[in-house]
Amino acid sequence: MDRTSRQKEDRGEAMNDTPILLTAAISGTGGVIKTRPEDFFVEELSLYPAAGEGDHTYILIEKRGLGTRDAIDRLARALNVARRDIGSAGLKDTHAVTRQWLSVEHVDPERVRGIDVADIRVRQVTRHTNKLRLGHLAGNRFVIKLRELTMPLDQAARTAEQVLSILTQKGVPNYYGPQRFGNRVDNHLIGKAIIDNDANRAIDLFIGVPDPRLDSEVMLQARQLYLDGRYQEALDAWPRQIVERRRILKALIANRGNKKRTFKVMDRHLKGFFVSAYQSAVFNRVLTARMPDIDKLLPGDMAYKHENGACFRVEDAAAEQPRCDRFEISPTGPLLGQRTTRLEGPSGEIEEPILEAEGLGEEQFRQMKKLGARGGRRPLRFQPRGVAVTTGTDDLGPYLELRFELDSGCYATTLIAEITKNPVVDEPTEPAPEEAGTD
Repeated sequence: MDRTSRQKEDRGEAMNDTPILLTAAISGTGGVIKTRPEDFFVEELSLYPAAGEGDHTYILIEKRGLGTRDAIDRLARALNVARRDIGSAGLKDTHAVTRQWLSVEHVDPERVRGIDVADIRVRQVTRHTNKLRLGHLAGNRFVIKLRELTMPLDQAARTAEQVLSILTQKGVPNYYGPQRFGNRVDNHLIGKAIIDNDANRAIDLFIGVPDPRLDSEVMLQARQLYLDGRYQEALDAWPRQIVERRRILKALIANRGNKKRTFKVMDRHLKGFFVSAYQSAVFNRVLTARMPDIDKLLPGDMAYKHENGACFRVEDAAAEQPRCDRFEISPTGPLLGQRTTRLEGPSGEIEEPILEAEGLGEEQFRQMKKLGARGGRRPLRFQPRGVAVTTGTDDLGPYLELRFELDSGCYATTLIAEITKNPVVDEPTEPAPEEAGTD
């Protein structure tokens, strides 16, 4: 198979993993989100309260139409500090109004209160003893307006309440959302190539595979120039803000087209980002295979305890099922890696063929471990809390408003798709690291 044919095959593989909906039998409301940023409000739920003292100034910001990395850049400039000195617990949507905590060390809180930054409002300032880091987050609270519904507003409200009642009882399928796979839906394919130490394929996917459905004219030209082996012209064509792709092209030119040598200069964190996307894709396939019975334990399952995140082997599924019915525990799917506990019995009969089809050996698992992907288990479902449905009308017309809280790592777009029955598509919450400049 030539390289162009292989890339077409990769594109088809990237587009084919479509999640199955739990409530597929119920008609969808249709509708669109994010008509304007105010239609998608997200508020971070802190993992712990600030102590009120310490060397780190904690800042609760409200931002509009701005990604977290861009917000950090603006605050760093306003405070005259390095962006690496500003910590955050999570990355929040760009096309939204979001509230989240940031931290910065050795900066007077009064100085923070007085800054004036475009699209950012400082709502609260306090102190704490440590820097905020990714994962220091309990969850998120959402208020989302759906517009352009395909059914009358009162019917849409009843439909949303019916769907949410089922999801609250059985759980929302815990799919990784489209944000994890990127606009080109190929982050996981790059991750698999990295695991296989396949430099040619990894770089081809990263810089090549021109697709007129997805690429702007500039990107289409740059990718085609790379595909034609015209590396200097491809470098000249790539926009300067696309830092990592330009760096790879420079290395490719310096190494006279030697991709194995060039592959070594790819940023380690970026490689880890792609490998994580690969883990997510495999998890989604296993979850799809367990649908719609994500609220049913099978013998041999590894069950997840929602109170503390611990897992245990299910020996007697019938005895443990009442705890599952109460949403105390849930069946899990794999995050592939050396530490992944493999399933046995009926649950293993579903999961193992999917994992075996990936053809991973010890060398690939070692490569994953080097990049931080050690493996584990993830619950197949999550439970929304604080659910409410209301309707209203404003200057843009009628809307259906959804309110709910989700644990950290759960995707609101998955829940919304169950209501609208629209394809689960969304822009990435944040650009991939290579699109975000230097960290």
